[in-house]
Amino acid sequence: MELSKCKIGIRPTIDGRWGGIREGLEEQTMGMAKAAKALIEANLTYSDGTPVQVVIADSTIGGGREAALCADKFGRENVCGTLSVTPCWCYGSETMDLDPTTVKAVWGFNGTERPGAVYLAAVMAAHAQKGLPAFSIYGHDVQDADDRSIPADVQEKILRFARCAIAVGEMRNKAYVNIGAIAMGIMGSCCDPDFFQKYLGIRAEWVDMSEIIRRVNLEIYDHEEYERAYAWVKANCPEGFDKNAKPYSAEDKEKQWQFVTKMTMIIRDIMLGNDKLNAIGRHEEAIGRNAIAGGFQGQRMWTDYMPNGDFAEAITNSSFNWNGKKEPLVLATENDTLNGVAMLFEKLLNHRASIFADVRTYWSPEAVERVVGHRPEGRAANGFIHLINPGAAALDATGCAKDENGQGVMKTWWEMTDEDIDACLKATDWCPADLGYFRGGGFSSHFRTHAEMPVTMVRMNLVQGIGPVMQIAEGWTVVLDDEMHKILDQRTDPTWPTTWFVPRLDEANPAFKDVYSVMANWGANHGTFTYGHIGKDLITLASMLRIPVSMHNLSDDDLFRPHSWAAFGTKDLESADYRACAAYGPLYK
Repeated sequence: MELSKCKIGIRPTIDGRWGGIREGLEEQTMGMAKAAKALIEANLTYSDGTPVQVVIADSTIGGGREAALCADKFGRENVCGTLSVTPCWCYGSETMDLDPTTVKAVWGFNGTERPGAVYLAAVMAAHAQKGLPAFSIYGHDVQDADDRSIPADVQEKILRFARCAIAVGEMRNKAYVNIGAIAMGIMGSCCDPDFFQKYLGIRAEWVDMSEIIRRVNLEIYDHEEYERAYAWVKANCPEGFDKNAKPYSAEDKEKQWQFVTKMTMIIRDIMLGNDKLNAIGRHEEAIGRNAIAGGFQGQRMWTDYMPNGDFAEAITNSSFNWNGKKEPLVLATENDTLNGVAMLFEKLLNHRASIFADVRTYWSPEAVERVVGHRPEGRAANGFIHLINPGAAALDATGCAKDENGQGVMKTWWEMTDEDIDACLKATDWCPADLGYFRGGGFSSHFRTHAEMPVTMVRMNLVQGIGPVMQIAEGWTVVLDDEMHKILDQRTDPTWPTTWFVPRLDEANPAFKDVYSVMANWGANHGTFTYGHIGKDLITLASMLRIPVSMHNLSDDDLFRPHSWAAFGTKDLESADYRACAAYGPLYK
């Protein structure tokens, strides 16, 4: 049985005084609810591409009993975020949403005939006093009483709230599946189950890597799909150059290709389940683990004698495989759970693949000139960061999918065409693994990002004494000239996928005054990036989860956090964010 989808609940609150006041407001109040519902359903989708579902209370809410009836309905409907709407004064503490697990917002109509703004201010004070943070939505300009339109600034806030609230809801009661444990002492891959449970509502689960071997050896996979998948791999995944002095034989490589293809299917089945396994009598394996994300340890216990996870990770994270376009499934390299969470946030907000990468090297213009003989130009003129990881990056990062103007982009997975998929595959070859790192062999995806694209790089960190902290850097991928790319790329590992990244700089921001400062302030060796400038949504989502943002390059005008954050300070918003998150604590205490 499928789990029900999380929903946005609309609460039309109203002046509860019958006998001449409430009756005249019923139509306008319910009209606001219906307009908000239509706006959300027309513009937002779940990560599977289907429209977000919205429910409205069965009646307007003028007091405690109607609020309770609404809460009862929303509990049955799996509502994760509530938007209260009103054009008038209401009794705040009697009509507000008191459920501590729902994310909350209130839209007060900006009109002069009725004091909707007064109610909004009063109920925001109630939310603050009761410790239930809520987002305040209030149009910039006064509207006429009979104006049923939603102003553009109100639309933007409603949609950002709903988009992020749905991301919160999609994580709730799902699992993060650790396949293996800690890779090479990387603390990010030391899964903290309390963080997942209390901040994200996600259950942490562990599966030993030997489970993959068991399923391969006992043939616990869909045999028909394997034959189709392997034929696709042979046709679309050409081998790149082999850098090893003593390479594996062609026969051994063929066996490795067969293994990594099965491994990719098996990891997906472990995470999501596969009904077709019931046909071979494997009901437990068919159920899966209800995963929304996961990670694969690999190094070193696995990769010292088994083919590495690069192919499985790259294809799992990509927006296509042998079955055509498909929803990317977050699988963190080296089981870096914190980078996996950052990837998950990105995917839930923009429904595109996220790219796992080492934040490997800062190249100053001076260093580039010394090594190459000339300085970088264009967006790269102030230097850039080399994002590279041994083969596990989603193939969407090639930038070979095209928009209507022929520009390279990363698309939502359901927008990918056969031509896009073919172009990404043709831009990628698969180099036999560096046997110094991966003694058991395998294949690493090898490509370069071919397009200048707007992207957002993200990192989640856990800091003792603070808890989770997010970092955000909006910027662009850049395309270096062929000579420069080749010389610089050869200095790391030319069998791995490369993206050159430039953050948007701000001289007034210490962490973004230059590219070096971004690299110097980054919290770990890994980061993830996705298409588009989505920092605004990430900051709103972080505030819903009570995760402070320690570093970002957005304008203060772009920040949309719960109204009570202002009580923690309005001059230094970064500091206020820290204090608010500490005071409220995680969403799921």
